[in-house]
Amino acid sequence: MTEPVFFVPSRRFTASEVANLTGSTLSNPAYADTVIETIASAADGGNNALVFVEGKRNAALMPTLRAAAVLCPVELAEQAPTGVAVLVNPRAQQAFATVGRLLFPAAATPVPLTSERGVSPQAHVDPSAVIEPGAVVEAGAVVGPHVAIGSGTVIAPNAVIGASCQIGRDAYVGPGVTIQYALIGNRVVIHGGARVGQDGFGFVPGAKGPERMPQIGRVVIQDDVEIGSNTTVDRGAMADTVIGEGTKIDNLVQIAHNVRIGRGCVIAGQCGISGSVTLGDFVMLGGRVGIADHISVGDRVQVAASSGLMYDIPAGERWAGMPAQPMRDFFRELSAIRAFTKHSKGEKNG
Repeated sequence: MTEPVFFVPSRRFTASEVANLTGSTLSNPAYADTVIETIASAADGGNNALVFVEGKRNAALMPTLRAAAVLCPVELAEQAPTGVAVLVNPRAQQAFATVGRLLFPAAATPVPLTSERGVSPQAHVDPSAVIEPGAVVEAGAVVGPHVAIGSGTVIAPNAVIGASCQIGRDAYVGPGVTIQYALIGNRVVIHGGARVGQDGFGFVPGAKGPERMPQIGRVVIQDDVEIGSNTTVDRGAMADTVIGEGTKIDNLVQIAHNVRIGRGCVIAGQCGISGSVTLGDFVMLGGRVGIADHISVGDRVQVAASSGLMYDIPAGERWAGMPAQPMRDFFRELSAIRAFTKHSKGEKNG
């Protein structure tokens, strides 16, 4: 049995084509016709591969590169070995990603898991649902009453779309995803196993224990959002849960009811965002960040991994720690503790 090839390049590129596509400068025009067939890491490379190198950490890889071409900043260009086409770009990784999407479009945008087109006869689609031409509903998917699905959208096997949900054009709903009480924009990607629109964790004390508070809000997901596998997005209690345009959310993230996330945010895996939290635009949360309820986080805030937020954060700040604090205070405190520990050890040994 031969080893399967999951991603096949869409075509070949020459070094000069890559330069034009990415706004890079080809250091030596003699290498203009160098053929690029794939992408690879700088550590692995390959005879027909495009790689990128940037930053002090990876600069040592330049002299021993094995590649057809390399994208790098100008200060590293002269370190490339003979025979490698050098493409100078101040944002080498971004340019590399552009070429990667062109070479392997199926790896950048999810595609149907089956070869079916249109609505599979093995899917269950309510007669009142409106599915535009060009949409794909694969085998085993369930589409409820009064659902609307736009052209170019793929509903993968065993996904369930609840009554009256709306999904825009060129979106992707992965296998096993469930969507309820949600309005979803164009080009949204929801990876397998995610849960969108289930009721939030809302209870009030009762005579016999916690009693459920009805959750009557919705989930609103704007254009170009990506939601990772097994992430959960609760619907609002009375107001909506909102995820802003262009935000990218990793796997295994919990987004509670009434959370409002701004545009262009990046939220890494295992973050937990409690109810009624507000994140501004372009916020970045490292992995396993936890945010207490009703916290407000300003635009362009960055929070280090494993931090716990218990206070509002003004715009533009960088915080770290448990509980989180401004990063300069966190490292100052950490340095003081280390110094005290060394001093204590010195006294004990003395």
